[in-house]
Amino acid sequence: MSGAGRLVSTAPVPGSARARFERLARLEVNFTPMSWEQAAADPSWRADRHRLELPSEPPGPPVAGGAFAVARQLLWTYEVADPALVRAVYDAAAPLEGRDMLLVGRFAGLRFPMGVRVGGVVDGPDVEGGAVVHRFAWHYRTLQGHLERGQMDYEVVKDIGSGRVSFRMAAYSQPGDIANPVVRAGFAVFGRPTQLRFYARALQRMRRLTTERVTVGSG
Repeated sequence: MSGAGRLVSTAPVPGSARARFERLARLEVNFTPMSWEQAAADPSWRADRHRLELPSEPPGPPVAGGAFAVARQLLWTYEVADPALVRAVYDAAAPLEGRDMLLVGRFAGLRFPMGVRVGGVVDGPDVEGGAVVHRFAWHYRTLQGHLERGQMDYEVVKDIGSGRVSFRMAAYSQPGDIANPVVRAGFAVFGRPTQLRFYARALQRMRRLTTERVTVGSG
């Protein structure tokens, strides 16, 4: 991860990307937010969900060096995204809630800057299916000028009773208003395969990086 001043990037990006980041505060979300279930029931939206089991840790609250803490940090810094596909620029000093990020998509030697805004941050105890869990979650929503419209949710959850830790992603999206006809045609052909590749790489990176960085074994 590299940085200059208050801005950081998950991997090197062109200087123009940093300049574009400064414009994000003036942009609005480019769709009407809804629940994942609503999007899944509407054929105009594409809805996806993925889940990955991570190394377990001792029962009880998350522990330092355990899978939950490691995965939480990977989400906080957006290291979960494969920089070969997407690199992010953001203000590391800004609160996570409301944080703007410039995502720089990479495809066939081309670069596509796309703005998103973080929200829905949850970090603490919760109840899921009758079980007490500890959850860290947030989403981002696409801003004006993005190639897509939609929302991506990330979360890492620890079951307090069993010590099981899981990583989950949920997303709904549809093509945005793409003025350039060449980009629009390319997105129609390559957008979905690239999206699926992003999901697969994120799951792989979360598994690999969490396993490599965990210092507390399962209980």
